[in-house]
Amino acid sequence: MLQKDNLLEWRTIYKNVLLGLEIQKSNTEENKKYVEELLKKYGLYEFKDKYPMQLSGGMRQRVALIRTLAIRPKILLLDEAFSALDAQTRLMVTEDIYNILKEENITALMVTHDISEAVSMSDRVVVLSQRPATVKNIYTIDFEIPNRTPLNCRESPKFSKYFNTMWKELEEYDKAAEKIK
Repeated sequence: MLQKDNLLEWRTIYKNVLLGLEIQKSNTEENKKYVEELLKKYGLYEFKDKYPMQLSGGMRQRVALIRTLAIRPKILLLDEAFSALDAQTRLMVTEDIYNILKEENITALMVTHDISEAVSMSDRVVVLSQRPATVKNIYTIDFEIPNRTPLNCRESPKFSKYFNTMWKELEEYDKAAEKIK
């Protein structure tokens, strides 16, 4: 799932969600039923005959996620998946997508430059250096919150500790890189 939803404007939401299945030539009745279940489960079924331009940015991202889930991936790559959204929508969509990933029991590898997003959505954060990227550190994130969500993580005192630790690490790296130049 990329930064932009890459929905095809001339296809309905339903047809957009079927795209991956069509490409894989696995557009079976069973998979179509699964797509309809996903659309119903995540509040988009009533919009299945609409076109992308008729949806909000957050809804478009959910459609993109459902299109990805339709092919039943074992691992999902989220590459700056929320960066095109405004701050408020971004928070709501991260909450939605976090819950969908948990509900569907899918492992996601998320690439982001947003420390808050990484900390609130992840079980583990890998901090990389600048190019050529090397692993600087790996943090295990544990908020010990029942029914954890990205929003309630941000309210935890641990959130600022994780954030500040990672921020300082990146800041120190930037200073060291400047000295080398």
